[in-house]
Amino acid sequence: MPAPRPLVLGPLLLGPPLLAALLLSACAPAAQPAWSPAGQTPTPSQNQNQAPAQADASNLRAAFSPDGVAWVVGGKACVARAPGYRPSCPRLPPVSDVNWFQGDAWAAVPSAGVLVTLDRAPRTLTVGATARLSARAAYREDGSALSYAGDEVGGVVGRPSDVVTGGDGQDYAVVAGILRRVSDGAPLDPAPQAYLLPTPQGATTAPWPSAETRFGRYQLTGNALEFVAAGQVVRRAPHGPGRVGVVGADVLTLSPQGVIRRFTQNLEEVPF
Repeated sequence: MPAPRPLVLGPLLLGPPLLAALLLSACAPAAQPAWSPAGQTPTPSQNQNQAPAQADASNLRAAFSPDGVAWVVGGKACVARAPGYRPSCPRLPPVSDVNWFQGDAWAAVPSAGVLVTLDRAPRTLTVGATARLSARAAYREDGSALSYAGDEVGGVVGRPSDVVTGGDGQDYAVVAGILRRVSDGAPLDPAPQAYLLPTPQGATTAPWPSAETRFGRYQLTGNALEFVAAGQVVRRAPHGPGRVGVVGADVLTLSPQGVIRRFTQNLEEVPF
């Protein structure tokens, strides 16, 4: 079987015209009347930093980078770039995961066997049905992996439930309930906690959605955003469930409904 290669979006290369039309819509944001839930008229609190509400918020995944945040919930993917963080949610078939590579936000579309960029220049990459994306590679449902250049790279044995690129530049994956380093398959934790996250030295797991820095950890407990240092909660701000990441000097949170909030490192909220 020939090795997958990057493709330019187009109906002749992607097959059926309907699929091509769906993927072409990734080139630009969907034509939506406002960034408000269920098409409601936006209020000042909803403005530009809230994506349309999702029908299924039970499986929120998010990837943070210096360029912003990309996320998927209920199969719908969005991207919001720093510093304005205005969501862009292109029309696509159901997406399994999102991540960043060299400034581009990518989404995996398993039904078409491709990755597509969510904004900026339209690009596609044929990879096969992809389960998870790291900042280095796309992991297929059988655990094999491709780089964002379309080259085969080392994967894992079995379908990964989560993958992340650590602060050391290596990938880490949870497979069959075990956290492993991808490069050599070494088991690092036989009983990982619910959320996988990068650390400056590699990767770890945590009971809450978290973002690790050299100075401590930001975490969302479901009712608060907390900063934890040396095992102690140092600061806390009221907050619902979601995901958290650090984008430059911003501590960014994302709710399952696509609401983005921005905080200082001292957990003082910064209005948009």
